[in-house]
Amino acid sequence: MAWGSDNNAPLDFSCSCSQLQGHIAPDAAKSGLHLVCYCRDCRAAELYFKQPDPAPGPVDLFQTTPDAITITTGAQNLGLFRLSPRGTMRWYATCCDTPLFNTTPNAKLPFAGIRVATLATPERIGPVVAKAFAPRPDGRHKHDGIARMAWGVATRMLATRISGRWRQTPFFNIETGKPVAKPVIPSKQERAALYPGQRRISG
Repeated sequence: MAWGSDNNAPLDFSCSCSQLQGHIAPDAAKSGLHLVCYCRDCRAAELYFKQPDPAPGPVDLFQTTPDAITITTGAQNLGLFRLSPRGTMRWYATCCDTPLFNTTPNAKLPFAGIRVATLATPERIGPVVAKAFAPRPDGRHKHDGIARMAWGVATRMLATRISGRWRQTPFFNIETGKPVAKPVIPSKQERAALYPGQRRISG
């Protein structure tokens, strides 16, 4: 089904071994934002899970909100990884170490990014409209489409908060505010190996 078509079906996703499966709500599949990220943390997470090194290319992501994500099979296999104790929450499938989602550490800030590689029909999310940390010829980095990305994140989060849908999340226990899985955090030595040629580690 091509992007832009009238498709009210959920957008399916799956880990590599298919033990963890789910879908994104149809409206969210149409209203989210497709971007690519060249940052070293996204690359480090790919390397940790022994995915192909994306460098010098980016990691392909789709931004939405947690309430739009439903895990239908294998929720017990949802694991949590953080590059540092305060780093972005990066969720993966423990059954096959497939990286799946990124979220904020706070359920009240309803944001979720899903790796496009896990989507069954990625053409439905449309073209890339933003690039984060895109490299420049002078060695610096810049953001392309950052205003559109920031506006989309802000409006989706606000709408989710006002509606109360932020409480509908597969990532947090709303009663306690804690994530549903204990985070795995690599040692300093392990982190250093994930940042070849880099000194500063943010997470």
